[in-house]
Formats: sequence, C-alpha cells, structure tokens
Amino acid sequence: MRVMKVGKEYIPSILLPPTGKLLEKGVKSDSFKISVTLPVVLYGCETWTLTLREEHRIRVFENKVLRKIFGAKRDEVTGEWRKLQNTELHALYSSPDIIRNIKSRRLRWAGHVARMGESRNAYRVLVGRPEGKRPLGRPRRRWEDNIKMDLRDVGYDDRDWINLTQDRDQWRAYVTAAMNLRVP
Repeated sequence: MRVMKVGKEYIPSILLPPTGKLLEKGVKSDSFKISVTLPVVLYGCETWTLTLREEHRIRVFENKVLRKIFGAKRDEVTGEWRKLQNTELHALYSSPDIIRNIKSRRLRWAGHVARMGESRNAYRVLVGRPEGKRPLGRPRRRWEDNIKMDLRDVGYDDRDWINLTQDRDQWRAYVTAAMNLRVP
C-alpha cells in the first residue's frame, strides 16, 4: 500500500479520495463522506479527548482531502490556477465539518453512558473517582471536560449534565445543536 507523508503523520493512500477527472466531484465527496475515509478516521471518536492542537490537525487533514476532491480554481482576474481557500472549500462541501461531527457523536455517546444503569462498567467509569495520588503538574484533559466544553459551546452552562441526559428530547436537541454549530 502506498503511504503519503503529511507532516509527521502517515496517511495510507486508501484513505484519500479517488482522483482523476473522470469522476464527478459529487462522487468523490460522497466517497469521502460515506464509504471509506470519514468512517475510518472517525472510528471511536466518541471516546476521544481532543486538545486544540489535535482538533487543528484533524481540520488540516479534512481540508487536504477536500482540496484533493475539489481541485484548483481558476482566478477570474489573472487567469491563473490557485488553491481553494478554507471558506471556499466548506462552501462547496455541504456536510458539517469533521469537528462538529466528532462533538455531536461524543455528546450522543455521553447521553447513552449517563443513562446506563449503575451496574454497567461504562457508567461506573464515568462517575467513579480514581484512588491514590495524582502526578505533579497540570491535569490532563478528561473526557468529561470535553463534554462540558461541548455543552458550553451549544449554550448549556449548568454543571450537572448527567441529569440533563435523562430527558432524551432535550438532550437530542443539544446533540443536534452541536452538529449545526459553526466552529471557527
């Protein structure tokens, strides 16, 4: 399998969309969205704790794939070919960006876990507190911290989000709001 080097990351060529002028851009973007790339990249994203640096790297990957799909644009004034800017890319690609997708999936999974019974291991991990001394320095970002930040982004500022998940309709509204949220 051919491997492309992107910065310090390696991306297998199978994850990149098909190239060539014979395929329409809609087919290429659908192959990115549905078939291989996005499902492979987002596998298990419900449990990720993303830092801002990691979010940026994921956005860079998404923009790289979208530039490969949509290609260059001919400048109307000079007649030269140029790369599409990020805003132009997202205007052409109608689906929500990858970070909104991750946040929405994370909130949906948090609702499932918070509604689980006390005998389930996932729920015990969520509400449990580790014993012993923690290492020196700033604590690493926890999954629950990401959930609270995602809820703050959609306008929920209360501290007790676990009780909010018991009302499925209201929780679903927050999950949908996270998907439709405009992330800078």
